[in-house]
Amino acid sequence: MEGLTVFTEMLAAEVLKTTPTKNKAALREAKRGILDYLASALAGREDAGVLKLLHAIEAEGGHPVAALIGQNKRANRRQAALVNGFMGHALDYDDVHSDVRGHPSSVILPALFALAAGREISGKQFLDAYIIGVEVMARLGQAFGTISYLQGWHNTSLLGGVAATFAGARLLGFTVAETQNAVGIAASQAAGLRVQFGTEMKPLHAGLAAQQAVQSIELTQQGFLGSAAALDTTSGYLAAYGGQEISEATRKALLENWGDSWRIATPGLWFKRFPFCSAALHGADAARQLAKLQLPVENIANIAIIFPPDGDAALIHKHPVTGEQGRFSIEYVVALALLGQAYTLEKFEAKAISDQAQQLMKVMSRKYDVHHLPDSQAIPKGRFTIIRIAMADGTVHTREVSVPIGSPGMPLTDAELEAKWQDAAPDKNNLEKVPATIRVLEKSSLNDLMALL
Repeated sequence: MEGLTVFTEMLAAEVLKTTPTKNKAALREAKRGILDYLASALAGREDAGVLKLLHAIEAEGGHPVAALIGQNKRANRRQAALVNGFMGHALDYDDVHSDVRGHPSSVILPALFALAAGREISGKQFLDAYIIGVEVMARLGQAFGTISYLQGWHNTSLLGGVAATFAGARLLGFTVAETQNAVGIAASQAAGLRVQFGTEMKPLHAGLAAQQAVQSIELTQQGFLGSAAALDTTSGYLAAYGGQEISEATRKALLENWGDSWRIATPGLWFKRFPFCSAALHGADAARQLAKLQLPVENIANIAIIFPPDGDAALIHKHPVTGEQGRFSIEYVVALALLGQAYTLEKFEAKAISDQAQQLMKVMSRKYDVHHLPDSQAIPKGRFTIIRIAMADGTVHTREVSVPIGSPGMPLTDAELEAKWQDAAPDKNNLEKVPATIRVLEKSSLNDLMALL
């Protein structure tokens, strides 16, 4: 559409001129998002993939300026973004945004922490940049709709690198032209395939996207030039990955009502209690309700797990072999609950799934109901999971969940988030210091927080 293909410039202008920390709800959720990311990253700090990346960057070398969270080590900015991004997403324990259909903070925050390293950055500057990064990522998700995800792209990396670049440009005070250029570099690196779910590559997508954002910012600082209109035209980022013509709807998704509210607060981030894909959270809550009935699993004839169409798109493993694959398997999540087993980190490691769980998963099947009317408050809109257990004696037990615990409709409390942090924190001396520092971050230097990492 003529006159609409100037999104890169217009979005850059909005990113640079607004101050989202003036919004109390956005400020509050940004602080919660930082604490949740740090808890998720520290929980994943000993993941085998983290150790492999540490060996790789040690062999590569570089100027050690940026902290590797929970490792008592430093690396160059790009390396730190890579490792910290991977760590945050390693266990699929990190936040989710329904507009993104992916994980914002494990891309945006590692990029911002890396770019802030060695610089005098205020906590307010950092929070503004983070809120804006989530905003851009959510708006890109709305602009793409479901097309990119259903085609096989992983939105965490496809959208995250570009969004984190906008955030980084805001953090460092880029001009509109510099922001356009950096975004152009980032857009040409966008990638990530959903076929990788349940492997080490899935969390690496977050690390690579964060690294790409840092690289795009640094190359721009060195005068490296690319397209200033990378989001635009029929050969640009939006059209190429979205598979559709740029339209008035695209403009509205990216730019309409910018700054009226912030997507980090409305609809808001999801924060997880358990280390598996958010698409399984509805089913997990339903299964945990059914588990209270203490049904003898040997008497279960069959279990139907019912979704709306594409409601299980991220849950690619129907027959998982390891706990790592089980992060993306509703069958495994339901089996654990019905067997009375807690959703601990150990249950989702790259180890063989128990024979007992394997046997129970054999009586499960997925079904799709196009006629079922979900709760009007369902999160995401139209989403539900129904679990129907038929016993050998003909008895049927059913539970439905449309608003899972941890979603914006049933959010974790501040106390629950701090408990997640405390469970993950390796340095018990910082149990109170980190949450306390984050609570007043807008009034202090970012270095006050970074010194504790």
